[in-house]
Amino acid sequence: VQLQASGGGLVQPGGSLKLSCTASGFTLWHYAIGWVRQAPGKERERVACIVSTYGNVEYADSVKDRFTISTDNAKNTVYLQMNNLRPEDTAVYYCATVLYGSDCSMKYDAWGQGTLVTVSS
Repeated sequence: VQLQASGGGLVQPGGSLKLSCTASGFTLWHYAIGWVRQAPGKERERVACIVSTYGNVEYADSVKDRFTISTDNAKNTVYLQMNNLRPEDTAVYYCATVLYGSDCSMKYDAWGQGTLVTVSS
């Protein structure tokens, strides 16, 4: 099982960025897969989660109406479209999945490497 994240970078406040995470070794649309971020000196925060096979989507209150999680099942890839970015969104973003589980409340047990998102003018 492998998760490969990409798409981070530097963006100005109010800007947009789209993160991608391609999975290998399993079919992601069967299971809960999401994004978790960690800002310097802060605890990890679950940002968004999706279970494509059931159409379930969950967001943290801090990103609702700004971030959108989606999947491309043909590419076995999960995306995080981030709009109206704020300086407080600066963090390392990780994609993670519940191996063989389809509930976003379950503990993630497989992680990709992080991708850094910096929101600054």
